[in-house]
Amino acid sequence: QVQLVESGGGLVQAGGSLKLSCAASGRTFSSRRIGWFRQAPGKEREFVAAITGNSGSTFYSDSVKGRFTISKDNAKNTVYLQMNNLKPEDTAVYYCAATSGLSNLRVPGAYDYWGQGTQVTVSS
Repeated sequence: QVQLVESGGGLVQAGGSLKLSCAASGRTFSSRRIGWFRQAPGKEREFVAAITGNSGSTFYSDSVKGRFTISKDNAKNTVYLQMNNLKPEDTAVYYCAATSGLSNLRVPGAYDYWGQGTQVTVSS
């Protein structure tokens, strides 16, 4: 079992920055692939970024590439999402998710465990 807890959301003006954290339980954290997704009201959950377990390879959606950075600290069992140059369209509930599988990291169905989400609101 893996439990995920997100934190760091809040209200920020356009152009500002936030850093989200995803704290995970479980001894197999370092080998799991972790993804960040977001869901705005009335929209489907969409992929934001992911990081693989052992190699730490990173993947981003086109909409956040160059603005967001995903990283992990295995010693703290925590994955981060640094969000810079935020835009109003980044407003959503952000979720982290974990998987040990090898399915497409950009698809929500590939993940086995989800956090409760943290709200990010970007004002114009």
